Amino acid sequence: MRLPTPRGEVSAALVDALGRGVEPGRAVSLPHEAAARARPYGEDAQLALYLGYELHYRGFEGVDDAWEWDAELLRLRGVLERRFLAALRADVPCDGDVASTVEAALREPVGGGGVSAYLRDAGEWWQLREYAAHRSLYQLKEADPHAWAIPRLTGRAKAALVAVEYDEFGAGRAERIHADLFAALLADLGLDDGYGGYLDAAPAPTLATVNLMSLLGLRRELRGALVGHFATVEMTSPPASRRMVEALRRLGAGPAAVHFYAEHVEADAVHEQLVRHEVIGDLLRREPRLAPDVVFGIAATQWLEDRLADHVLGAWREGRCSLRAPL
Repeated sequence: MRLPTPRGEVSAALVDALGRGVEPGRAVSLPHEAAARARPYGEDAQLALYLGYELHYRGFEGVDDAWEWDAELLRLRGVLERRFLAALRADVPCDGDVASTVEAALREPVGGGGVSAYLRDAGEWWQLREYAAHRSLYQLKEADPHAWAIPRLTGRAKAALVAVEYDEFGAGRAERIHADLFAALLADLGLDDGYGGYLDAAPAPTLATVNLMSLLGLRRELRGALVGHFATVEMTSPPASRRMVEALRRLGAGPAAVHFYAEHVEADAVHEQLVRHEVIGDLLRREPRLAPDVVFGIAATQWLEDRLADHVLGAWREGRCSLRAPL
């Protein structure tokens, strides 16, 4: 992936440091004070966080891999991360226990809701393609952030999470890896199927949904919240995926695009039971003190997803592009 265009002082400093070939560990001045002032959900802060996190995935073209653990960069990321996490803890309602929060996550409004329902009922081809571009930032690394939970769990929780991840990674067959199935969906829709191809186009609400799972995955202290995030993704996927299958068929998408979501209708219905009873259940039997973190992970995931849906649907209802630039 190529380094993106900066969106403010903090991301500009990071792009400059990473892009001009400075060796990691050398004296590089990064704008910590600006990071402490940056709006936690804003374009500059979210892009800077994404840059820092992406170094733990596949990195960037021409950027030394050793930047992943550069102390100065990690210190800057820590400032942004703490502000993002503090904002979420202040804004996200976490009123119920785990059982009631899970039930609320599974409860959908009559007729379904969100972007998938809009695309099924009234969406146009250009809107479908925009939505795929938004989702590409996560779907092309699908299940990777949740893999960080594996060494942090034990017993049945670990076994069940690995069973779900095994399916996400193709159950031993490379051609069935879900990230690759989404790349085929992008190609089917006439879009760029390259990893990170739409980073410049993705607005802050999209970046925030991906940054949350990276934040939770990289911090062992938040393993409960990561399990909550993982559970939310798996539990809420089947009905939304079913609506996406109907939307894709209505709009005349090809078989590769339909196949991606059809695969999730079936697989995630099984995963839901494993996640609820084996992953969450066993984790909390072993570490009951993590229950508030599980609730936070579920609630924060939904809150950011709702925020993204409001952004996308608000733009579409006004006839505007929901990306930073039209496809």
